Amino acid sequence: MKTTTFKVFSLFTLIGLLVSGCGGLGKMEKHIEELGAKVEPEPLIVRGDSVEINVSGIFPPKYFHKKVVVEATPVLVHGGSETAFDQTGFQGEDAAGNYEVIPYEAGKSFNHTDKIAYDASMANTSSLELRISGTKGNASETFDPLVIGTGVITTPYLMQSDDKFIMSTDKFQRILNKTMEATINYAYNSSNVTSGELRDEDIDAMKDFIKLAASKDSLTFTGTAVEAYASPEGEITLNENLADERAESANAVVAAEMKRQKISPENPEAFFGNDPKGEDWEGFKDLMSQSSIADKELILRVLEMYSDKNKREQEIKNIAKTYKEIEKEILPALRRSQIDLNYDVVGYSDAQLKDLSVNNPDILTVEELLYAATLTDDINQQLSMYKAAERNYPADYRAINNVGVIYMVQNKINDAASQFEKAVEAENNPVTLNNLGAVARLKGDRELALERYAEAAGAGPEVSYNKGLVHIQNGDYSSAVSSMSGNNTFNMALAKMLNGDTTGAKTTMDNSGDESAHAYYLRAVIAARMNNSADVLSNLGSAVGKDGTLGAKAK
Repeated sequence: MKTTTFKVFSLFTLIGLLVSGCGGLGKMEKHIEELGAKVEPEPLIVRGDSVEINVSGIFPPKYFHKKVVVEATPVLVHGGSETAFDQTGFQGEDAAGNYEVIPYEAGKSFNHTDKIAYDASMANTSSLELRISGTKGNASETFDPLVIGTGVITTPYLMQSDDKFIMSTDKFQRILNKTMEATINYAYNSSNVTSGELRDEDIDAMKDFIKLAASKDSLTFTGTAVEAYASPEGEITLNENLADERAESANAVVAAEMKRQKISPENPEAFFGNDPKGEDWEGFKDLMSQSSIADKELILRVLEMYSDKNKREQEIKNIAKTYKEIEKEILPALRRSQIDLNYDVVGYSDAQLKDLSVNNPDILTVEELLYAATLTDDINQQLSMYKAAERNYPADYRAINNVGVIYMVQNKINDAASQFEKAVEAENNPVTLNNLGAVARLKGDRELALERYAEAAGAGPEVSYNKGLVHIQNGDYSSAVSSMSGNNTFNMALAKMLNGDTTGAKTTMDNSGDESAHAYYLRAVIAARMNNSADVLSNLGSAVGKDGTLGAKAK
């Protein structure tokens, strides 16, 4: 955090040293201060896994000797090894070579930028040296390295791996709305329910269900909806009245059975719903289209020509006398009431679900198992429930994905990766693709991580946040701030600070509630960049008090 400002001599500041070996360069050495040479940044800074330097200054008029050639190589010495930046060179107007020419009379500004890959050994113990050699004619000289910088700031590597993994959600509903269906058919022009109809399979099933509901607290009837129809060969007025009577008779069947089982609706008038539809011309057309009658299409075209419903009804009667299938099968099927008996099924309580998910998970639905796992904070219990769901419902990606998330909590990254791959095989889904992206980043493949995040669009805000982590590592701090917008986290504060917004970084940390050692360390870094020495000392003291190793890092 402490930035030591060196009065940096550029590669050209040493040209004057050549005077002792190459006559005629004395003037260049005397006026070396006029170059205004500087190296930025100082100390050096890691950005996107690289260390970049920029050496700049101005050769004043009548400074650079016409026959001098200078070559310089910045070299970063670190951990017993060294890494060289690209060499640069300049030459006078009369010197032979291909370097940039510096006019003697006018002078010229210079700028040299380069970067090298960062290595962990560069932190703390590194130093930047400028190694220079010069020639004038046949004479040459190599000089001792000049140290122009010490240390490499590695602030971006303070980033914490707080990748956001997403759990798949359940669709659990405590109360399920369901419907049982049955149909009652009637004789021509009749609304009476025959004894034969009451023995039909669907009516018998409805009676049995009503009987079952009488003994089950978890089943509650909520009402009926009866749609009643008449066949379209009768008179319109008669058909309308007939449909209404048929709806009432169908509801009477349900009411009688409920009374027999001692089930009493709180509000009978609201409970029994009648919806008489009148003659069923659309139903007639559908059944005709499905029939095996050879002339069915011609019959329908002829009937549709009659805009007068009364004439159409008479024509249907006439046709039915010729085509017995219409009279015997199609028209009788239209004289009906369709009963929807609506009821609620109340599911297990939370306490029951927690117990069953541990002791008898095989009787639970996938939604119940996924929901039950949210009722405990014990990750081992959660893992057991998700595994039971995965075992019983192997085609449902959600349980598979959630097992992977638990493995990540347990720091079993390879096991988690296998689960996520299996989940995507079960169903390609954005939630798991986000999780695969986070695994890729943690394993060092940022390119793959961004590909996964692009495919995970719609999974949630976690995707954008995770992209921000990759942007920090890639040195794209403005994109990181944009991606992580709305989050008051350590990494968001770090991104803002690296992007030059120290005030915003401080506000984010103030709102983060993060009391970790690294959080206090980052607060100290932010304070240093704001020239607030009191906050530097206070926060650094808190950081070192929680983690003594941070003291050496601060130095």
